[in-house]
Amino acid sequence: MNFIKILDALSNKDLLSKAGTRRDSFNQFKKLGSTVALASIPFGLAATSSKSKAATKAMAGPMGTNSNTDVLNFALTLEYLERSYYQQGLDAAGLIPSADQTVFATISKHEDAHVEFLLAALGDAAIEEPVFDFTGAPGGLNLNPFGDYPTFLALAQGFEDTGVRAYKGQAGALANDNDLLQYALQIHSVEARHASKVRRMRDEKGWITQSQNTLPEAFAGIYGGATPESNKMQGGVDLSGMFGAFGGDDGLTEAFDEPLTMDEVLAIGGVFIVS
Repeated sequence: MNFIKILDALSNKDLLSKAGTRRDSFNQFKKLGSTVALASIPFGLAATSSKSKAATKAMAGPMGTNSNTDVLNFALTLEYLERSYYQQGLDAAGLIPSADQTVFATISKHEDAHVEFLLAALGDAAIEEPVFDFTGAPGGLNLNPFGDYPTFLALAQGFEDTGVRAYKGQAGALANDNDLLQYALQIHSVEARHASKVRRMRDEKGWITQSQNTLPEAFAGIYGGATPESNKMQGGVDLSGMFGAFGGDDGLTEAFDEPLTMDEVLAIGGVFIVS
């Protein structure tokens, strides 16, 4: 089955409008053929049935009670952290191999742009940049990210993976402002690209499998939380065992990123914030 036929099947009017359960919808997708990539399934899921559309509209954002200013300052704190981290890494003589310099210089410029955008959006309401200690001493750690490149890479992965889940967790709070939601999602997708790139530089998959953590144990929260990355329930449907041909439950969890709450993110980032 070629890609054009897959798209044609996914856009079939009867398939997209037919009322039914999400499990019914997945069973219909399975009929498209074993050559359809797992990533194609979420692409069509949002419009699979009248019932699921109604349920999606009724879902409240996990942080729906936070003001736009709260959310933007929360995002700004994360961007401050990442900007400071990459600036210090690039300034540390001999830390980043020449082959990787361009990657981190580019990521650093992205973080500069994110900070400047959020400062402009917040105006006088923007918080000041915290003081960071990337040894993790505020959280009782003793790391050396600017003297040991593997540690630098590991923390970079942790920060980027956290950022992706953090933006996802706050999307519902910006649903009342289409412009801010659009801008936040634009940053979110770039953070995901950063995370994928850094993970591959550490010889890992570009996506998260279950709640597997190759970082120091102190960072288990990055992949845990109230809804951990090992979650197999999506939209109230247990999808366990449905994707044997696509990596089983490992592949299932890789197909969905989970949100982190503001408190969960601040607990992770707080390990590196002095004041």
